[in-house]
Amino acid sequence: MFMSFRPVLSLLWGTAFLLAGSGLHGLILPLRGQAEGFSTTALGLLGTAWAVGFVAGCYMAPRLVRKVGHVRAYGAFAATASIVALMTGIWINEYAWIILRMFTGFAMAGAFMVIESWLNERSSNENRGTVFGLYMMVTYASIMAGQMVVASADIGNGSLFMMAGILFCASLIPTAISSAMAPKPLQSVSLDLKGLYRNSPVASAACLLVGIANGAWGTLGAVYGARIGISTFEIALMMSLVVLAGALAQMPVGRLSDRMDRRYVLAGAAAGCGVIALLIFVAMPRSGAAVLVMTAAYGMLAYTLYSIAVAHANDHASPEDFVKVSGGLLLLYGFGTMIGPVIGAPLMDYMRPESLFLATALPHFVLAGYTLLRISRRAPVASEDKEAFKTLPSERAVTPQAVLLDPRSDMDTVEHPEERQDAA
Repeated sequence: MFMSFRPVLSLLWGTAFLLAGSGLHGLILPLRGQAEGFSTTALGLLGTAWAVGFVAGCYMAPRLVRKVGHVRAYGAFAATASIVALMTGIWINEYAWIILRMFTGFAMAGAFMVIESWLNERSSNENRGTVFGLYMMVTYASIMAGQMVVASADIGNGSLFMMAGILFCASLIPTAISSAMAPKPLQSVSLDLKGLYRNSPVASAACLLVGIANGAWGTLGAVYGARIGISTFEIALMMSLVVLAGALAQMPVGRLSDRMDRRYVLAGAAAGCGVIALLIFVAMPRSGAAVLVMTAAYGMLAYTLYSIAVAHANDHASPEDFVKVSGGLLLLYGFGTMIGPVIGAPLMDYMRPESLFLATALPHFVLAGYTLLRISRRAPVASEDKEAFKTLPSERAVTPQAVLLDPRSDMDTVEHPEERQDAA
């Protein structure tokens, strides 16, 4: 049993190092930029640039992999991420960082696509669910571990940048020595906006709006923590707790959405998230404990929305369209993450640090209102036609290739798909 998972486990080790490096580098940049006096707009553009590079990488990386092969392409992507991490530690300039951050997003998309396709190739129908679950666990744990490394060194020197570079390099080792055969060529990525909206207007709008909110928080959350004066350790803990709380809440919230109209759960969670964001804006907590509790409560709802939206879309999709729909929604989420930091940064500049939560509250309230509107227009999906809820990370840590790892993407197991109802 263990031997059958051995090639997959070596690939997951590479994933762990890669995500730890990404989590560390993504947190040290806004903290060091804040300490250097970079403008909030420039810090927000770091997130936008990363998202632009990531989405571009999802489109362009398959061509490079087909040309040079998986191992060489992965080596190039990981090496690029390492070089960029070291360059940002040497070249402290906000404009240079914005450009370099775009290259990081591109490299990470390519590296993730290689690993995800490799994991999919090494998975069988019997262990696909286990591999998918392990990948989700590694995703969450590694991002949080990388973020917590920030508390181990002074952000004012280059040691953390070097640690990020080391982690990116370390991700090369398990892949380079793995005995797993190279997978088949990567699938091309496509985005059919009309098709996605026709399948489920609610899910399409949700993925875009959730991307806007999570993009603003993910990029500027550390800046918010630094501006209100909590310690570096508390900032790292805050960013990790938000993700952890969302991960832990996904299953109970998902199970609830399996038992009732998912749209009510989506609208309720979005509205609750907006209320918590407004409460933080009004209350202006300054003690570390209060900030940690309130932001964790925010993350508990914010990081469940994407998974519910994807599950709702798949309720309406035919089995053969599962990969196309889920992959398209992931890209739509990516487009949203480009917009969020551009909205949040000016609000923080012109008002106060807590204004970041105004930038997240607005898309959540819009989502809640639009979802309730759609509920009045379309009937819910029958319980017997629903797809089982699956946990999905809302961080930009997976690509459309990861959709192939989901057990639901194995169309051979579907014998007699029933015709789905009209789009919600």
